[in-house]
Amino acid sequence: MRLFRSLTLLLALAAPTAFADDTYQVEMILVRQNAVPAIVSRAAPEDWAAGAQRLGSDSQRTPALNDVVNKLTASGEYTVLMHKAWQQSLGEAPAKVAVSEGQEQFGQFPIEGTLEMKLGRFTDVTADFWVNQIDANGLVTASERLRQDSHTKNGQLNYLDNGHLALLIKITSLTAPAPREAPEVVPD
Repeated sequence: MRLFRSLTLLLALAAPTAFADDTYQVEMILVRQNAVPAIVSRAAPEDWAAGAQRLGSDSQRTPALNDVVNKLTASGEYTVLMHKAWQQSLGEAPAKVAVSEGQEQFGQFPIEGTLEMKLGRFTDVTADFWVNQIDANGLVTASERLRQDSHTKNGQLNYLDNGHLALLIKITSLTAPAPREAPEVVPD
């Protein structure tokens, strides 16, 4: 019996550790690169948010990357289309959220899209956004699309380039301790 307990303990210690769901702050900035011609695609689908969780007002947070937005705007090279921050749980199972900006008309927004995130050694991010042209009747006539998959490092600002549209995203744990800074002088 004693051997069985020891074996069970040894197996539990040797098993790969799983990433538990934890609370994270996600902040994203969607930009248009002014020097790159817009690529107009077919109009965004009506079910653009299929399977995605809508962000509630209780999950919204005050953005912290305002300095980055100001630098991008001041450069004249970028047009900031959307800047959002929110809090959500992330884990090994993919979590997909719907993000939008502007006045909703018949289920469509001027800017709409989804972010799917999954924790691992890095956070896997799938971004799928549309910047829509909406006519006087409220119908989407044309769209620009950003579709990008990336492995991002948590706690750092990551740049997802998609030609004329780009996404800056920062995913920060709200429960894990902040990483320590490297010492300036390394002892011998």
